[in-house]
Amino acid sequence: MSDLLAARLQMALSLGFHIVFAIVGMAMPLLMAIAEWLHLRTKDPLYLELAKRWARGTAILFAVGAVSGTVLSFELGLLWPTFMEHAGPVVGMPFSLEGFAFFLEAIFLGVYLYGWDKLSPRLHLLSGVLVAVSGVLSGVFVVAVNAWMNTPSGVTFEDGRIAHIDLVRAFFSPAFPSQALHMVLAAYASVAIAVLGIHSWGLLRGESRFHLAAAKIAFAVLAATMPLQLLTGDLSAKHVAQHQPIKLAAMEGLFETKSPAPLAIGGFPDEAKGELAYAIEIPYGLSILAFADPKAEVRGLHAFPRDEWPPVAPTHTAFQVMVFAGTAMLGVVALGAWLWLRRGGFWKSRRFLRLAFFATPLGVIAVEAGWTVTEVGRQPWVIHSFLRTRDAVTPVTGLTLHLAAFTALYILLAGVVITLLRAHVFAAPVDADPNAKAAPGATHG
Repeated sequence: MSDLLAARLQMALSLGFHIVFAIVGMAMPLLMAIAEWLHLRTKDPLYLELAKRWARGTAILFAVGAVSGTVLSFELGLLWPTFMEHAGPVVGMPFSLEGFAFFLEAIFLGVYLYGWDKLSPRLHLLSGVLVAVSGVLSGVFVVAVNAWMNTPSGVTFEDGRIAHIDLVRAFFSPAFPSQALHMVLAAYASVAIAVLGIHSWGLLRGESRFHLAAAKIAFAVLAATMPLQLLTGDLSAKHVAQHQPIKLAAMEGLFETKSPAPLAIGGFPDEAKGELAYAIEIPYGLSILAFADPKAEVRGLHAFPRDEWPPVAPTHTAFQVMVFAGTAMLGVVALGAWLWLRRGGFWKSRRFLRLAFFATPLGVIAVEAGWTVTEVGRQPWVIHSFLRTRDAVTPVTGLTLHLAAFTALYILLAGVVITLLRAHVFAAPVDADPNAKAAPGATHG
């Protein structure tokens, strides 16, 4: 294995691991705050117990996310010194703001965890809301860096270097609005469907008011975010079509320029033959998706220099996986909403609870696939049209050993997280669930 490939795999592994904790840090505090708000409104101790459980889960995942985030910050300098040499003055501001938001999140989370008996109820709830706000801001600042790498703006390139920098324009790069919105909603939807699935499993094992309350809150957040995610997905597609057309061509496995262009579902791209085999094509679909015009021209990969193509197969496959996972999540929302409106609650159907349980990982799968599209689809550039990935890697050799060591670290951290969450979060509290045997109306329908 070459050192460049080892460095890329290590970065992919680190990002793929850390992003799970990042989306939890963005979304879980919202669920936590909703549960406490419901406790203040209803005085039901079950919501208080739920808020405390979710707060402990947030703290566990926050701590592990802090470790993986620190590893990532070191890796940027150690594995990609040329990238940091060029981009450091630009990405320094958003990374500094991210650090500021991270510390605020840590402070308010500490206040929330240890302030139950020391703050007024409203002030304590406010601290939870501030955890949620700072968590989202932390994620948005990191997205700003990635958006600039995709569509660098606010800088002037002279003699192979960045000469002049407008930090405000660099922060608000063309990719930033659609990427930030898409990421925030993805975090909420992914965490919500995971929580829904976990507590649906709890309901299947034995009816519990604790699991029922948790599932209701998670479903409400999921139902509120998924329709909006459709809109941000459309915005993202139109942005990519305008600013990153070669990435769109790789996402769709489109080799020849077409007008109108069909939307491809599935299929296997063959770069050597320049064709997408076994795909289902929807006429006019890609032209409409990309430009809101059924006859619009969409450039194919052959319209670009061959040495600027991203790896087509992984980009196309990841995009298909993301779309499939997102569509399946939307189906869960539609079915659950229909059951709630027509039958008085999705929790009354064991078939739906089983479906929700099997849908637990869909959000994380969609997020991982989406980031694969974003990162692999930008290749061969680390900073689009300025710095190639191969020119940014460290000259240090032996990176395969680093990759093996970090893989072992992440496996260990994953085991610790699962053990702690099972012990402190997932199990239903017996004391707070006096009606554990009281059926919430579940049927086999």
